[in-house]
Amino acid sequence: MKKVVSISLGARDQDFEFVAPFMGQRISVQRLGTDGSTTRAVKLLKHWEKQASVIGLGVAKDSYNVGSRRYVEKDSARMTGVVKRIPVTTGGRLNDILQEWALRHVQIKLGNYFNNARVLFFSGLTNYKLAMCMAEYSQNLQFADPLLQLGVPKLLTSLSALELYAGGAHYVSDWVLPAVMSSAPVKEWTHFVLRKAMQKATVIVAPVHELDDFSAEELAGKTIITSSVNEERVAQFKAKGVYMVIDGSPTMFNHVLGPNILDAMIIAATGKDPQDLLEDDYLEIITDLQVEPRIIYPDGFRRVNRFAFVIHPLSQEYFKVVKPIELLSQVSPPLFMNSLEKVMAYAPPFVYSRVTGIKSPTGVEAEGWLISVGGTPKEIMAHSPEFTYRRLLAAADVAKRLGAQIMGLGAFTKVVGDAGLTVAKRAPLPITTGNSYSASGALWAAHDALLRLRLLSAPKKGEKVQFKAMVVGATGAIGSVCARLLATFAEELYLVSPETAKLLSLKESILKETPDASLFLAARADKDIAGMDMIVTATSGAGKKVLDIMKVKPGCVITDVARPLDLPPEEVAKRPDVLVVESGEILLPGDVEMKNIGLPKNVAYACLAETIVLALEGRFENYTVGRAIEWEKVREIYRLGLKHGMKLAAISGVNGVFSDADIERVRELALAARARSERPARKVGPAKRVVTPRKRAAAALKKT
Repeated sequence: MKKVVSISLGARDQDFEFVAPFMGQRISVQRLGTDGSTTRAVKLLKHWEKQASVIGLGVAKDSYNVGSRRYVEKDSARMTGVVKRIPVTTGGRLNDILQEWALRHVQIKLGNYFNNARVLFFSGLTNYKLAMCMAEYSQNLQFADPLLQLGVPKLLTSLSALELYAGGAHYVSDWVLPAVMSSAPVKEWTHFVLRKAMQKATVIVAPVHELDDFSAEELAGKTIITSSVNEERVAQFKAKGVYMVIDGSPTMFNHVLGPNILDAMIIAATGKDPQDLLEDDYLEIITDLQVEPRIIYPDGFRRVNRFAFVIHPLSQEYFKVVKPIELLSQVSPPLFMNSLEKVMAYAPPFVYSRVTGIKSPTGVEAEGWLISVGGTPKEIMAHSPEFTYRRLLAAADVAKRLGAQIMGLGAFTKVVGDAGLTVAKRAPLPITTGNSYSASGALWAAHDALLRLRLLSAPKKGEKVQFKAMVVGATGAIGSVCARLLATFAEELYLVSPETAKLLSLKESILKETPDASLFLAARADKDIAGMDMIVTATSGAGKKVLDIMKVKPGCVITDVARPLDLPPEEVAKRPDVLVVESGEILLPGDVEMKNIGLPKNVAYACLAETIVLALEGRFENYTVGRAIEWEKVREIYRLGLKHGMKLAAISGVNGVFSDADIERVRELALAARARSERPARKVGPAKRVVTPRKRAAAALKKT
């Protein structure tokens, strides 16, 4: 029977021993900790050299490659050099394979988990291969090597910087006196800087024992990539609020076997010298052993995805929430506010609010940031599209540094120029305008409004509400999507567009998807408008009159999804007996915390909700960009929203959210208007002849 001894700088209270069959051999394994004492480790090495077959050394790698250079870790090499008679291994090569495999395993199994994650490596030098792998998913990398090796309060922020540092670090380390590095002020300063970096990171790569000195303040909500995490460590991580631990070390024979132990067992079983084991050997052995990386949730499944969303002030009034500006606006002429509005358009983007507490029924959570650019709609439209593109790309850079995995465009930022296409091509992270969910939300709100008005005949059990609908601008990008949605549940659907050939093509396409749809085509809206229960306006009229609201049926629900709006407020005001819906707001799942955006708690605009849905789903991709909205995406985002607990929260018009009283008032006015139009006309008989005294006298004279 062969004897494998693992000598670790870790804690002695985690020692274990077992005997088990392994790769056709019976092997005795014993783990011995030294509580961080290299002196004791050297003594144990000398002692077990005479009794063990192979020794595993649980310290840093004895050598590693950074870029094209190979480096030798002096302390580890010195310790391994103590033993001459039997093989000694740190398991460095096997650890590289297992750790990289663990990272890729998580990325595939959980789907885009590391996309733009903020990753802190305690040592980029000893984890260079892992860092190279992580760089495929995120450029938000930091390396604490200068801090922990030299006491320099500086973190490296790229692989190229790490490679440059590696070229001179070993020379500099020879100049630094050990007494300086171990002095209390330097250690405290190093610990402080490292703690701040850990608090900002979402993923931390570090040896498990080096995390013992940190609390929940640094570790809560983090993902830890490490090795050799046993049950005691898992309990500690749970107490500190760690969400996930990724460990490449497998569990075998009821113990977690670190790379040095497993590598030592492989050497003992094969009888090969460590240098003679090739990558192909490791691949074959790992496959035969049927081991796989471990994903550990110390306190149950937790996953938090991250998003950013761009907002901007809608008018000068939004600047007045700042106290000095509010005061100046009261004592200064309008010229001050006009000048401020122009200046703010050039202001750099800033984080307006952190958003937390969003939790899907699936268990996935989302957090994010509302990033404000300073331009009002007036200023945005006054500048060239490139002006706004630059501000949005600057906001995207801020979002990337924060760790956001997708960014949404809100309000007028999504209609400028090519509606997000250019920004999506040039931004460092995926972009969506939210227009798919906006279209879906508007129709959702319109359908809900129809039901709340209670003007339609009640459907029979199991049947849909029957109503007549019209889409004005049906051949456009948004209009065609609305038409496809309405065709699935409207009794009759009227499609209106001056593009007659496109109308015929659209009808043909809709009937392929919904064969039982009842469709009618028209070039103008006025022909059939009086009989509609719902009208969707989705034109690109840019201020042109698309329908005569005075001809609309009382109680009709008009959904204006065009931007700019097809129906301005002054037109809407002419018909208080008609409900004009501008958008449908979405109720977010969870207990959401964010600054005021003009909506009740937990309620978001549909475009923001789309960004959140994509974050919860882990769909970090350019989703809705450009003006050609895809019907499939509108349908998909609606279903994904339901999956993640999204609900219709409110119906909004040109003057804000409709209350129950507002909708009831429209209903009463509509009923009254219908009653007046249905009241039978009073019959009018022949006019009575009025005989005046003069006429009576004239008649008497005529008779005589």
